[in-house]
Amino acid sequence: MTAVPPLGPAQRAQAWEELVRGQFEVLVIGGGVTGAGVALDAATRGLRTAMVEARDFASGTSSRSSKLFHGGLRYLEQLNFGLVREALHERDLSVNRIAPHLVKPVSFLYPLTHRGWERPYVTAGLALYDGLARFGALSEPMPAQKHLTRTGARRLFPALRSDALVGAVRYWDAQADDARHTLTLARTAAHYGATVLNSAEVVFFLRNGDRVVGARVRDVETGREVDVQSEVVVNATGVWTDDLQTLVGGRGRFHVRASKGVHIVVPRDRINGETGLILKTEKSVLFVIPWGSHWIVGTTDTDWDLDKAHPAASREDIDYILTHVNEVLAVPLTHDDITGVYAGLRPLLSGESEDTSTLSREHAVARPTPGVISVAGGKYTTYRPMAADAVDAVAEDVTRQVPPSVTENIPLVGAEGYHAMVNQLDTLAERWGIQRFQAEHLLNRFGSLAPDVLALAAEDRSLLEPVPGAEEYLMVEMVWAAEHEAALHLDDLLARRTRISIETAHRGVDSAEPVARAVAGVLGWDAERIANEVASYAARVEAERRSQTEADDRAADAVRVAAPDTRAVAVGRALV
Repeated sequence: MTAVPPLGPAQRAQAWEELVRGQFEVLVIGGGVTGAGVALDAATRGLRTAMVEARDFASGTSSRSSKLFHGGLRYLEQLNFGLVREALHERDLSVNRIAPHLVKPVSFLYPLTHRGWERPYVTAGLALYDGLARFGALSEPMPAQKHLTRTGARRLFPALRSDALVGAVRYWDAQADDARHTLTLARTAAHYGATVLNSAEVVFFLRNGDRVVGARVRDVETGREVDVQSEVVVNATGVWTDDLQTLVGGRGRFHVRASKGVHIVVPRDRINGETGLILKTEKSVLFVIPWGSHWIVGTTDTDWDLDKAHPAASREDIDYILTHVNEVLAVPLTHDDITGVYAGLRPLLSGESEDTSTLSREHAVARPTPGVISVAGGKYTTYRPMAADAVDAVAEDVTRQVPPSVTENIPLVGAEGYHAMVNQLDTLAERWGIQRFQAEHLLNRFGSLAPDVLALAAEDRSLLEPVPGAEEYLMVEMVWAAEHEAALHLDDLLARRTRISIETAHRGVDSAEPVARAVAGVLGWDAERIANEVASYAARVEAERRSQTEADDRAADAVRVAAPDTRAVAVGRALV
């Protein structure tokens, strides 16, 4: 693979000029996993492609998921075998071929609470799950389920109460840092020729008669507006799908409802276990997911009709999670154990049921207006077939022949050469004078680009120091994010390029000023801008903390939306 182009300040200026000059065949609106997937699929089919994102890449749903690549066991009970099979195929494709540096296997324990009927019932379900994964598998499948006695299960997960189970089954799925994965998709799309921009908001659609032929795009950072010509526009805005359709005019072919999912993050030493845990609740399932030196516990599943850009977690949400996980833990978790909390919105196709936990997770592609393709629904894991279906629809509207999708065979940036670099981990650590675990951390975030990241420290060895207040990260990662990964604001760095905002008790506040000073030279920040970014980030954290003490959604939302927003996206058009 040739050198991967940076997404930094110079590229940003160039991208804006490309928007003005370019005659695009595809303009993708939305920089979440679906939009980034569409941009990559279109670019690798040879289409002239642009992707614009009003806020930051992955700033919506795609940074606030359960961070799992999984088939979805609960969809087997709904008899949705096609969705599960597709998701399992995509899971294994990412683990083995597309993104082995980002998507990693993880095991889960399924506790059994009833004697007799439950073990054969769960065994049959997991056998089907494993069988669907093996059907037409392109590579070595994950390990099959393993049955455990109560003693064997508690040996793997000592934190379980002895009376919480009679036995267990262990099975395998996969996980990834969703925000980093989405960003890597966007960078891969750029590598294959797509023009990609964050802080770029669509404010108006261009028309030729009744057909949409492009959009007016506003630079959220400067206020500049440009008209972008495109044969087809793809609406990939997730929970904002209906908002964008309103901007286009007319009625959409489907509607999207937002379901709020809240997760809490606790330190690893608060739960004694060596594997993940999946628990059935009266509404859905609850995961306890290993996450480096932490656990992620969630999720909730409730309807949400308030602010979409910054959904708020309430005390009710947090209490729900604590109540259900504490039913099986010998040492209960408390509010004081929580390091971080995040809330995200699932884009569910509406109409199937009033209960969000049973709404379809399948996706839909439609042509609501001439020149516009909408894609919505689905699961994070199935972003690639969603994108392929959307570009198949685009192919019917553009003026030239479009080849089939090839993304099944396109490794994301950092994947090529990754396995060889795993074998050279000690050499990498020795060359740069860092600990082996630090080199491994970089490899699992940047893949084969890890040496390029470290090379930024060649003339400034202080960049190899840990981030103050977040010692799992190195300062060089922050500078890399500003120079190569389109980070424009402090919350981009602390909430998405890294996960410091949920992995530290201070939620990034103690790291904010040193990080801002480190990237100031790259981003052109003076002392006043540094102070403003730090203050804005601190206000965001304080608003989130306060919202999480409020009793219900409306009270939590009122507190959260009062915090200043670093991106002045137009009210009512807050696109993903």
